[in-house]
Amino acid sequence: MKPDIHPSYQPVVYRDRAADFAFLTRSTATSDQTIEWTDGNTYPVIDVQISSASHPFWTGRQRLLDTEGRVEKFRAKYARRGPQQPR
Repeated sequence: MKPDIHPSYQPVVYRDRAADFAFLTRSTATSDQTIEWTDGNTYPVIDVQISSASHPFWTGRQRLLDTEGRVEKFRAKYARRGPQQPR
């Protein structure tokens, strides 16, 4: 690797305020805000809008779409038109 061309790779805390969830990981992301973590050290903190703690797919609150109803609605709409003539 070439020296002095790579961004610094340091510990960073990602915090999801909506779910009151935070985790410590390593990243090249930076922030002016800091937080004191449970180990007593201070790390940069990055606030995110959604994480695995608040995403509907991971929490089991995902809505299932009525795909059969949509297909039937589409077929009914275009069945009334009849076959299309080529131009």
